[in-house]
Amino acid sequence: MAGCGGSGNSEAISERPGYLGDILETAYDGNTNDLLTAGLGASGLASPVAPAFADPLKPTAAELRRLAIHTNYRAMLDMTPAGGYGVFYGPQVDAQGRPTGGEGKIAGTEYLAYADDGTGRRNVTLMVQVPASFNPQRACVITATSSGSRGVYGGISTGEWGLKRGCSVAYTDKGTGAAPHDLANDTVPLIDGTRTTATAAGARAAFNAGLSEAERQAFNTATPQRFAFKHAHSGQNVEKDWGRSTLQAVEFAYYVLNQRYGAPDSSGTRRLRTLNPSNTIVIASSISNGGGAAIAAAEQDTQGLISGVAVSEPAVQLPANAGLSVRRGGAEVPLSARTLIDYTTQANLYQACAALAPSVASTPFAAAFAAGFASPALPIAPNRCASLRAAGLLTASTTAVQAEEALARLRALGWEPESDALHASLAAFEVAPAVAVTFANALSRASVKDHLCGFSYAATTAAGTVTALAPAALAGMAATGNGVPPAGGVQLINNLGKGGAVRDVFSVSADTGLADWNTAGALCLRNLVTGSDAAARRLQAGVDETRRNGHLRGKPTVIVHGRADALLPVNHTSRPYAALNRQVEGAGSRLSYVEVTNAQHFDSFIGLPTVLPGYDTRYIPLHVYLNRALDAVYAHLTEGTPLPPSQVVRTTPRGGTPGSAPALRPEQLPALAARPAASDAIALSAGAIHVPD
Repeated sequence: MAGCGGSGNSEAISERPGYLGDILETAYDGNTNDLLTAGLGASGLASPVAPAFADPLKPTAAELRRLAIHTNYRAMLDMTPAGGYGVFYGPQVDAQGRPTGGEGKIAGTEYLAYADDGTGRRNVTLMVQVPASFNPQRACVITATSSGSRGVYGGISTGEWGLKRGCSVAYTDKGTGAAPHDLANDTVPLIDGTRTTATAAGARAAFNAGLSEAERQAFNTATPQRFAFKHAHSGQNVEKDWGRSTLQAVEFAYYVLNQRYGAPDSSGTRRLRTLNPSNTIVIASSISNGGGAAIAAAEQDTQGLISGVAVSEPAVQLPANAGLSVRRGGAEVPLSARTLIDYTTQANLYQACAALAPSVASTPFAAAFAAGFASPALPIAPNRCASLRAAGLLTASTTAVQAEEALARLRALGWEPESDALHASLAAFEVAPAVAVTFANALSRASVKDHLCGFSYAATTAAGTVTALAPAALAGMAATGNGVPPAGGVQLINNLGKGGAVRDVFSVSADTGLADWNTAGALCLRNLVTGSDAAARRLQAGVDETRRNGHLRGKPTVIVHGRADALLPVNHTSRPYAALNRQVEGAGSRLSYVEVTNAQHFDSFIGLPTVLPGYDTRYIPLHVYLNRALDAVYAHLTEGTPLPPSQVVRTTPRGGTPGSAPALRPEQLPALAARPAASDAIALSAGAIHVPD
């Protein structure tokens, strides 16, 4: 890759990477507007009232940026003081972890550009933030690649750590993004989130579904009011390039920093690569898919651009048949190291049924789930149980026993028992079907016109029938959406339901005649993983392009993961990746794996006590441990402090009454131990990991 690596040549010129498009540069004064909070400050981010647009139908780029930062920051974290905001993390907490009582605004300059191959079809968004406090004598950069399918501000809560320390932050949306191509009206998003016609945008579109006009017209006639989303429908299998996109963000950062701080060359007309890997610390970081992208970047870093890695709950795809051993306590985990599309299509099948298990009836949202999805008037979840039995995937004859069987099936498929309490809320929020459909399309390089397994995206009425999306919802979706419908007013549609297209969760399956949450669609998605037909082979080939190799090139790395994670189970992600890394790097491995008890994937859910009571009493914010991982890697790189060994950190949940848990206390969040007790130490050997109970 072209870029800014290298050192020692006093006349090494800081060259603009060839893939960069036009660069938008904006300075923020740290008062009326800033890098971290878009001028909202800590109190504005804490407010559940989103900042408004002067004209809801024509928001400006500045308004969209402000709302995107508000939306994405809040989507990642528990924003309640009792849960830790303003006490353990947040803009008003300084780099040493001390609450300041201030607003935490950070002055600096932001640079925005596309990375493209010249076609205008790739247009991966890159962004670099340079705080006014950046010191080229102590130069540092962290990456904050977006999580999930979010836009470029999706990593803002990770970027906060770097901005507070005067580090530049390198962001990328990694070829995903929140705003769709509206196929009915042929409008597309631009890099700043504003919308225009596909014709006017041309190669400047953040995403265009790539249909000819004749194809678009035929598509709209057959399936009106639909949307295409970049992650699902770009046809590029963007995940295979997430490491590359993260490295390009780092290269962009080096270019920006050297244009600002590099010494002039002998002619006085150009800048040298004064800042380079020999004198600049770069930590690859982020969470979830963004964390997986950081790991991919470290594996692919042939130039030595990255100094270290600190990630939380990373989504990583392990090699096929790697022969890894994962043990918890004295028992071998029966199934591990499967890919996201593999275990998510399993969750999509079983989770709605498992949520009805009597053994989890007291878990968060279980009662509401049963009332909404298992009522006598609309027994969707019981019907899913019955359809699974009819398909030979369950054997019991009553709903209650079928649900317990489905729950046991999820455990056998790699979910930890600590995940049991999360299945009802994740099922109710349609997490597994949303992820399964998006990734199945992406990995298959499917076009929106393919309607893979009969799915599409559209707005619906309360009854679930397809309708036009409110114009204001589309105008602001670059700031409010997450790129994985259901989101932003767009729902997942079953085109093949009995009686026609309808919202997936309400659809009646044509084969069973039951409102069973589209079991046929879920089975179709599953067949793409396990089947041998042409469609399955396409997806499986796409999966193979995304597998990691475990070679971190000896970079000091800390991975933290919540033991209870029900979206990215530890047995399929961080545990086997740590074993793979030790298999590949042996004694040269510098990876520490930290598993945190009473932690799960969605910190923001803890901060919804009226919607999800019980998250607050059961779970602690994993974000605290991402910050501590970053602290540990930074201290190692700057001061030589040893990394904490691999370990289980045993936290104490807040307890109390669901919905009104007492405030989180420091002693409930133990520090990373320099010498963990034998009962907490995680043992790693070549291809094997042993995690204590």
